[in-house]
Amino acid sequence: MLTEDNKYTQYLGDRKFRPESLMMSYGYKPELSQGAIKSPIFQTSTFVFEKAEDGKAFFELAYGLREKGEKEEMGLIYSRLNNPDLEILENRLCLWDDAEEAAVFASGMAATSTTLLALLNPGDVILHSEPIYGGSDYYIKNILKKFGITAVGFKANATAEEVDKIIQEKNIGGKLAMIFIETPANPTNHLVDIQACADLAKKYSTVDKKVLLTVDNTFLGPVFQHPLKHGADLIIYSATKFIGGHSDLIAGACLGSAALMKQVKGMRTFSGSMASPWDGWMMMRSLETLKIRMERMAKNAAVVADWLVKHPKVEKIHYLGMLEDNAQQKAIFEKQCLAAGSMIAFDIKGGEAEAFKFLNNLKLIKLAVSLGGTESLAEHPASMTHSDITPADRAEMGIGENMVRLSIGVEHPEDLIADMEQAFAAV
Repeated sequence: MLTEDNKYTQYLGDRKFRPESLMMSYGYKPELSQGAIKSPIFQTSTFVFEKAEDGKAFFELAYGLREKGEKEEMGLIYSRLNNPDLEILENRLCLWDDAEEAAVFASGMAATSTTLLALLNPGDVILHSEPIYGGSDYYIKNILKKFGITAVGFKANATAEEVDKIIQEKNIGGKLAMIFIETPANPTNHLVDIQACADLAKKYSTVDKKVLLTVDNTFLGPVFQHPLKHGADLIIYSATKFIGGHSDLIAGACLGSAALMKQVKGMRTFSGSMASPWDGWMMMRSLETLKIRMERMAKNAAVVADWLVKHPKVEKIHYLGMLEDNAQQKAIFEKQCLAAGSMIAFDIKGGEAEAFKFLNNLKLIKLAVSLGGTESLAEHPASMTHSDITPADRAEMGIGENMVRLSIGVEHPEDLIADMEQAFAAV
């Protein structure tokens, strides 16, 4: 007989259902929506209160004027604050990462910017890995500076001792408020040791101020890496990518403890950065096939990588399934990654001209930025996604003019290889 856990069916007797089994039903009661097996799209700006006292109570909770009672439920007010589609989606997202709370946003950058503004203050220092997504890089280095927040970077493949040395040499330990990492790094696939960064955050935390560890987990998604289990405080996703997974929506997400997410959701309310009900419904649809898609894409990527690494016009490949010659990175992979994922970068022999020639001759694989969709995509990081990073910094990060980034989709891998073979032939 089914039992209830936190209001939602998760168990069959003593058996706890896995996330992929709950993506079709968790958090939704058909009897509340005329028996519809799928949640309707609650395309509404506002919600009717049964009585004025309800409106008062809901606003008190929404604005943090009092603590919620033990059995009290937060009611629906206005779709900038809460909406059934988004609440169900957030409940389901929590299952993958075993998080207490989640918040969904209008874009990945909205998730990043809202989270950082909610948790950082003037005078704080944010220590971040490099490279990270170009938009995040620009925001952290340039926009946060306007709010009196200092950014200090470290190489994604640096050891914990090397990162600690940077903290000490720059004398930022007392002002350090957050460590922000993206692992694997975009676009180089360098891994950052989540547990080592969590230990550093703990080392520089005080009784009055906890140093937070935030992990952008977009590249491996909630299926292949679970940062909270390795000591992270918050996870950021560009949900446009694998979570949305069909290149037909823009969204973001942040997950973490209830206490931290209360601050993030508060900032989201007043910045107006919440995702729309339609996008929330679309992401619920996508979550149903998330694991299937990501597993197929990872298998395809392994086949493509095996072919690429042997190609005479490929100088170097950056792929998590090929770390045998790097003991440090391999050890991190074995500790925190469940699969190599579907992102591949490679350096073509030559420079920008050769990379462009290859990209311009692709037929099945589409020349476009973004990643994690069902279709395979290719782009040139140095002139596209990471073009706002200075050439000197790009070179330091390992993003050369000859680098091509691939997001492998669900097509037949032999067809992808055939397409790349004819594109290489044109170089």
